[in-house]
Amino acid sequence: MTPLRFRWLALVGLVAGLAAWLVNWLATRNGYGTPTLPLTSLVTTAVILCITLVFGRRVLQWRNGKRDRPPDPILATRTLVLAQACAYAGALSLGWHAGIFVDQLTLLSVRSTMAPLWGSVALMVGGILMIMVGLVVENFCRLPPDDDGTGAPGDTEGEYA
Repeated sequence: MTPLRFRWLALVGLVAGLAAWLVNWLATRNGYGTPTLPLTSLVTTAVILCITLVFGRRVLQWRNGKRDRPPDPILATRTLVLAQACAYAGALSLGWHAGIFVDQLTLLSVRSTMAPLWGSVALMVGGILMIMVGLVVENFCRLPPDDDGTGAPGDTEGEYA
């Protein structure tokens, strides 16, 4: 698998931010509500982060020498895919809510409540945490350059477990 690229994460966030700004601009000017996730989605985000970290920790323990039995290659691959998906979902959430935040700032003078603004900030923090956990767990899944997974020195270039 290829490692995460910061350019792709930034592009996903930027496109989501522009789309969110446009959708929020159209929605609020036509009498609809702000298109954000509810704050209860932070609970789901926390569960996803915990699951990703638990699976990543299992791969990290194996990578750091706890090799009483070989790792399940399917579990290691799924952990890597979960970490990358977590980072992309975080970039999407961060970008979307940043776009809404920018549009909500322009409405501050005519709006009586700041709830959409603070909700966007909270969900942006959740997106940042998802990106961070995704990058950290992806790093957990990377084998050291001299390790081929068997415990014997090899000539790999930091492949995934």
